[in-house]
Amino acid sequence: MLAAAIMASGVTGCTSISYYAQSLEGHVQIMAARRNVGKLIHDPSTPDALRARLTSARAIRRFATDELALPDNSSYRSYVDIHRDAVTWAVFAAPQFSLAPQTWCFPVFGCVPYRGYFSRKSATESAVELHGQGLDVYVTGVTAYSTLGWSSDPLLSTMLRQDDTYLASLVFHELAHQRLYVDGDSAFNEAFAVAVETTGVRKWLRAAGDRAGLRRYEADRKRSADFLGLVSKTRDELRQVYASPRTPEQMAAAKAAVIDRLRMRYRQMRNKNWAGYRGYDAWFAAPINNAKLAATSVYGEQVPAFLRLFELCSGDYPRFYAAVRRIADLRQPSRAEALKATDTCN
Repeated sequence: MLAAAIMASGVTGCTSISYYAQSLEGHVQIMAARRNVGKLIHDPSTPDALRARLTSARAIRRFATDELALPDNSSYRSYVDIHRDAVTWAVFAAPQFSLAPQTWCFPVFGCVPYRGYFSRKSATESAVELHGQGLDVYVTGVTAYSTLGWSSDPLLSTMLRQDDTYLASLVFHELAHQRLYVDGDSAFNEAFAVAVETTGVRKWLRAAGDRAGLRRYEADRKRSADFLGLVSKTRDELRQVYASPRTPEQMAAAKAAVIDRLRMRYRQMRNKNWAGYRGYDAWFAAPINNAKLAATSVYGEQVPAFLRLFELCSGDYPRFYAAVRRIADLRQPSRAEALKATDTCN
């Protein structure tokens, strides 16, 4: 995920000085703690497990530039142990009876549908305030963020908590944000980054000859597509509810019924199609509201169109990036329509 306003240097709209202060302070603290990956690998005091992960990370970073045409810069060539489970916490909000997320606008990064905090406490306080305004709210921890190349983004300990495939997906995703970013269009930006991440991980696993890893990855992508399909169906049902002539009480009851059906469909899909895989159980066990559904949709709805465009470009990354840039230069909503309708790489 992209943490907006990390490098912002001014105040705009009703955004408070304290918000910018915590963003800058949190980022500066991380930057000050960076250690060069190469030096850590050769340092005898580096734990063997960390050395192995950093060695893999260095190879993944090289692959990103050599094979995926992603930026060749100093990002992800240093490392920071942040000693916590998330680097930032993102707060999403949406009206009680609307799926349109609230947006916040920042210098450089444009408008995005969330606010990022380096403190869980600050994120929680923001969520409480937004909830008090009658909004649905969702708070989630973030593993990595990008400053779009404005600073040398480091590898973080949160990025190493799973296997190398997970690490590769994060590095490719965040570098994709540096490759191309459209102010104010998070759905476009995130779907593009997911497409680069997905195709990049597949190429990386094939290059490594890791057939078992590729099978696991494809199974994970299939489950992700199934999950996003459930969310999309639920969003469609909620749009119909919110557009209907109901009282607020009737609207709330209908909304709850739709969300109950989402949970029921998930259990059926998990038990029938996923052989009992429970990786999404926590998501469904926690409260589900418009903000959570909006946050989820940001990452998924346009991904198939980007993957189709990648195939039209014959898997050639420079051609793909050029095609995406041409579409990115269009205005909204023409941008999304053009992406969906395109039938050529040129």
